[in-house]
Amino acid sequence: MKVDNRQQLLIVVFAAVVALWLCDLIIFEPLGKMWTARSKKIAGLRLQVADGKNLIKAEANLRRQWGDMNANALTNNTSVAENQLISALNGWSRGSGAEISSIMPQWKYDSTNYWTLNCRLEASGTLQNLSQFIYNVERGQMALKVDSVELAAHDTAGQQITLGLQISGLALLQPTKPTTQVKR
Repeated sequence: MKVDNRQQLLIVVFAAVVALWLCDLIIFEPLGKMWTARSKKIAGLRLQVADGKNLIKAEANLRRQWGDMNANALTNNTSVAENQLISALNGWSRGSGAEISSIMPQWKYDSTNYWTLNCRLEASGTLQNLSQFIYNVERGQMALKVDSVELAAHDTAGQQITLGLQISGLALLQPTKPTTQVKR
């Protein structure tokens, strides 16, 4: 090969490499980033659609649970709600054989839509009595949640046990509006 032909070939190859590099920098790299971002967005939208479909499938169950919560929530009158809770706790303790020694209710104003009645109680009895009492609290019709349970034995055989129970009750403040069914 002649020197002129080799120089022209090198110039052409160099120009081709520079052109490919500029195409990559200006066209291919931004398109690749855009494609990746678009793929991520499509994947996120597919997840949202799947979540929406699952919510539609669970609509009847969710509406039933919300209706149960509304029906079983404590009243928004604080003294009446405390009396409701204390009466229920006394009934559950009589039914289980556990003896309640103290009940300390305290209101927590979490939101403009609901309040919670946090209650700390101390009870004593046998393990069977206390486990039945906790079961009664959990299975009762009131909108209550057991937050913590503490058990302590008072004898070496473990026959006399003290229960420390922290529970929360829900009081909805605003009446719920009737929901309308959407035709599909």
